[in-house]
Amino acid sequence: MAISFDAALGNSPKILALREKRGEILAANLANADTPNFKARDLDFSRVLKKSMPEPTVLAHTQTGHFAPEMPFLGAQLKYRNPNQVSLDGNTVEEHIEQAKYAENSLQYQASLQWLGGEFNDLKSAFTGQV
Repeated sequence: MAISFDAALGNSPKILALREKRGEILAANLANADTPNFKARDLDFSRVLKKSMPEPTVLAHTQTGHFAPEMPFLGAQLKYRNPNQVSLDGNTVEEHIEQAKYAENSLQYQASLQWLGGEFNDLKSAFTGQV
C-alpha cells in the first residue's frame, strides 16, 4: 500500500508556504517604512485558506478565460493596506501595525511548524509501532 504524504499532511505545507510568503511581504513593508510613496501590502490569509478547502460543488465553465487566477502564489490576493494616519510623502507603512502583524505571523508560523512536527511524530509512530 502506497503512503500519501499529501493526504497525511493535508494543507500544512501550503499553510507554511503562505505564512513564509506573508512574512516576506511584511518584512518588505517594514524595510520600506521610510520610502516615499511606498504602499504597504499584505496577503488575505483566511481567504486563501478557504479557497484551499474542498468545495462541495465545482462550478463548470465553458471557456478557460472565465475564471482567471487572482495571483499565482497559492491563489493568494495581495492587497494594499489602508493607513490609519496618512503620511505626507504618500507612504502607507505604519511601523507599529507592521511589527504587530509580523509578530503575529511569526507566532502562527511557529505554531504550524509545531503541529506539523507532531504529525510527523505520529507518522513515525505508525511506521515503527512505537509510541
